[in-house]
Amino acid sequence: MSQEPFASNSPTYDQLLEELKGIRRPGLPDLRRTDRPALRAAAVAGGFCDGSDDAPAGIEALLREAVRRLGERDLLGQAAAHTFGLLPDRRGAPAHDRRKMAAAVYGVTPERFRKQQEPQVIQQLAEAVLTILREPPPLPGKPGSAGQSPGPGAGPQPSGGPSATVQSTIARSSRVGQEPPLRVDSVPVDARSTFTLHVSPIELLRDIEVLVSSENVYLEMSKTFRPTVSGALRLAAAVRDPAGEIVDDVLARELAGWLRAHGRPGLPIRPGTVVPTAPGALTARGVRRIYHAAVATPRDDTYEVRPESIARAVSACFALARAERDRYEPALSSICFPLLGAGRGGLAPAVSATWLRWAIRDELARDSRWRVHLVVRSREIAEAVGAL
Repeated sequence: MSQEPFASNSPTYDQLLEELKGIRRPGLPDLRRTDRPALRAAAVAGGFCDGSDDAPAGIEALLREAVRRLGERDLLGQAAAHTFGLLPDRRGAPAHDRRKMAAAVYGVTPERFRKQQEPQVIQQLAEAVLTILREPPPLPGKPGSAGQSPGPGAGPQPSGGPSATVQSTIARSSRVGQEPPLRVDSVPVDARSTFTLHVSPIELLRDIEVLVSSENVYLEMSKTFRPTVSGALRLAAAVRDPAGEIVDDVLARELAGWLRAHGRPGLPIRPGTVVPTAPGALTARGVRRIYHAAVATPRDDTYEVRPESIARAVSACFALARAERDRYEPALSSICFPLLGAGRGGLAPAVSATWLRWAIRDELARDSRWRVHLVVRSREIAEAVGAL
């Protein structure tokens, strides 16, 4: 394979997008047969290769790092990994098999995924590559270190203030590979109020009395194997026998009982409605209540979430928490929100976070006694939330 001389200037978004589209069908093995000059230039600029015979391996390492930036537990990151065969034993999988697996991440048909989610997945992967290239260059002699935190003097440092503090804390904790949960205290809601930010699976949180789950308007919880807040809480709250088998699907059972009691089995409820349940096995982690916020309306093979439904749900959560507060000893005092609607609901994390923060600020202005927490699944999303 002959290669064009490497150009020193970084590739453009459009060039990266075109080449990513070009390798979607043939897959990673095609990188040795066909030169991709924009991706090769990006891999060199990011320190993943020197641009000669190691370009295919460098491009593959670059794409793996870009997927990590999208979030290995996020729908976008998982779908991108399936789409380009970046998972173990999937590198040489046929294009239709990779698309089928990527579609399953979103719970849609391959054809629906091809038309709706796949273009966004490829676009966001191109954006992630550009994000890597905007970072300070890797240290000499350490190719492929673009995902590591820069050392002293490697570019501008945070200038101070709450947002810079959040981003700096997260950056110092970032490492290539699986990362443990992270907690960042005192992220500002406004000049008077703060919340605590967690980068963690929600089911691993401890000693937060109320956890909020994002649900659809039929109150049908996600399957326990789905990488969603709803599915994770459902699994963690379930009661098991000594053999590990689920004997009481607590959250789904109580939601079904609520629907029957209110005459709504099989019927939607108003977006923004919040329904409480017991925490099931999560009692052992100090959780007292699960609040199920119905914000997602099914549309064919996808969901629609209106931002105003998030605001209504936040208001309803605080109203319910105030009503239940004194039923417990000690009284309820803490509540944790995920990014409502930012998973299969399709909202951008920044949009969900903006509406959550606005609604939380409004509620804390009314009653400032609550300790508010926000949980996200990746450090990249945490940085975006902290910068708002």
